[in-house]
Order: sequence, then structure tokens, then C-alpha cells
Amino acid sequence: MKGLSGKTVIITGGGGGIGRAVCQRFAAEGSLVAVLDRDSAAAQTTVDLIREAGGKAVAYAADIADYAAITDTVASIEKDLGVPTVLVNNAGFDRFMPFLKTEPKQWEQLIAINLTGALNMHHVVLPKMLEAGGGKVINIASDAARVGSSGEAVYAACKAGLVGLSKTLARELATKNINVNVVCPGPTDTALLKSVAETSSNPEKLLEAFKNAVPMRRLGQPEDYPGIIALLASDDANFITGQVISVSGGLTMAG
Repeated sequence: MKGLSGKTVIITGGGGGIGRAVCQRFAAEGSLVAVLDRDSAAAQTTVDLIREAGGKAVAYAADIADYAAITDTVASIEKDLGVPTVLVNNAGFDRFMPFLKTEPKQWEQLIAINLTGALNMHHVVLPKMLEAGGGKVINIASDAARVGSSGEAVYAACKAGLVGLSKTLARELATKNINVNVVCPGPTDTALLKSVAETSSNPEKLLEAFKNAVPMRRLGQPEDYPGIIALLASDDANFITGQVISVSGGLTMAG
């Protein structure tokens, strides 16, 4: 990909799943990767894998829902790796439950990670990009944001909010050389999906239902996503902004 070598890239939720695969891809492209995760050990494991492959990365442990912590962490990233000009908001959290069986405390947790955390990251990092003369933001939402998903009402609402935020920021920053786009994964074989399934009454049946809903008849794999994310962060995507791209094996085919 054009223009990724030497750039400082922040990836939230980089300690596993899609986030780890994305971190590894950017490192392979020659980027300086800030692996941000609230699980310090998981973040360090990602860094170790990158360094073993000859890449450059540093682990940072922080809760994206904590604005002050993110402010301090981004300052550390800038000191260690340089001004971040690519941000991938990948961190996410879900619980599978019909909405009327949920409780406000659960909503707060889901909103904090899936929406407030992204707001924090944008608010802290975007001024850095403006000072640097531009940048790229790729937000990882979900097909649940596009078409809904039974049992994921609050998660879907948060991710729909992230889509709306992305389109608005794309408009506000279009003349500032900052591109904001969204990638919407379908059901993906990660620890997050397994943990979501475990909250249902029949985890195996739920996972099978997810797979059968996909026209390609398989779950996504973490490695299915880094390519499109790296593309959107590259110079090849300089004229792409405010777009929502589903990577879901055809699960949703809405315009």
C-alpha cells in the first residue's frame, strides 16, 4: 500500500482478534504501530509477534472510556513513535441478550466501550492529525449497525452511532486532509464472538446460526479485515471518505 511506511498508527483493541491482525498488517507495511489495549499482556503479545517478524511496535495499556488516560497515552505515543496520522478504532464489547432482558448497567458498559471510547479517541487524536496536516481514521463498526441484529440492540445502537459520527466527521474534516471511513465486519471467529455466544442459552446453536446466515457459509477470520483497513489508511484511498464498507461474506448487501 502507498504511503504507510514510517507512519505512526494507533490501533485500539490491538491485543487480539481483528485488532491483532490489523496491527501485524500495518507493521508489515512498515508503519510504527501503537498497540493499545486495556489488557497490557495481550497488547505486549501482539508487539512481540510484530517484533519477531521484524516490525516496529510498542504496547500501551489504557481504558479508552477514560478520557484522561487516553490523553496521557496518546501523549506517550507521540513521544515514543511520533505524531499519529492513522487511527483505527477497533476496540469493542458485546453481550447477546434480548433488549427487554437487559439492564441499564449493561447499557452503560456497552456504550462506554463501543461509543464513548471512540469519541474519546477521536477527540484526542484528531487535533494531532490537524497539526500534522492530515490523516486517516478507520472506524470498525458492525453489520449490526446497518441492518440490526436480534440480541444486540445496545451494541447495534452504539455502532450505528459510530457510523453517524464517522460520516459527520468526514464532512467536517474533508477540507483538512483527514479521511474518515467505516468497516463493518460480519460475524467473525474471535474471542469476542465466543464470549457473546456464551451469554446465550445455546452457544453452539447461535454460532451455527451466524455461520448459516452468511452466503459464503463461514464465519469471518481476523485475517479477512486488515487488507481493506490498510487500503483505507493508504494514499490509494485519498479520495475516499465518509464511506461504510461491509466485510461480511455477503451477509448484508444493502446499498
